[in-house]
Amino acid sequence: MIDYNNIIERYYTPGNDDYELLTRHSTQVAMLARQLCERLIAGMHPVDEDFVWEASMLHDIGIFKTHAPSIYCNGTEPYICHGVIGRHLLESIGLFRHALVCERHTGAGLTAQEIIDQGLPLPHRDMLPLSLEEKVVCYADKFYSKSHIAPAKPIEQVRQQLSKFGQGTLSRFDAMAQLLGVPDYASLDGELN
Repeated sequence: MIDYNNIIERYYTPGNDDYELLTRHSTQVAMLARQLCERLIAGMHPVDEDFVWEASMLHDIGIFKTHAPSIYCNGTEPYICHGVIGRHLLESIGLFRHALVCERHTGAGLTAQEIIDQGLPLPHRDMLPLSLEEKVVCYADKFYSKSHIAPAKPIEQVRQQLSKFGQGTLSRFDAMAQLLGVPDYASLDGELN
């Protein structure tokens, strides 16, 4: 396993608000991702649990370079770029597989056409979760907000939020939900308290 805490601490100072927010959110995502991996394994779907945990902890590593003061990010880049930024950061230290998770977790993934049609300040390429591990992290991330500490969102709320980004996004999320199931909210919230 990699030392993801060491990687986080290259860019964030323990005890600072941005560090606390990032690690809390990432831990929430990792806990749900672990639950989803356990289900997949029970259903005889091989999945790399260690990688999923590491990728969950690092999926938002690039937020510090974005301008999102409400979540303690005082950089200059648009927030939508945090996945691409994270990809570059992790590729620079040889974590190519983890880097793809950073880029591919936004929304339910993004197609090149969606990026173009929405005028997003991103490279014009598909950024879709492809591997089972990428899908687990992307899906788990949708249930937690960084803007405030809260229990997992109900799946209906996640679907409603994603629906404003178009049918393609919602269809991709629904396909992940079909594969991964609805979270067991009670067990997740109990583990984090």
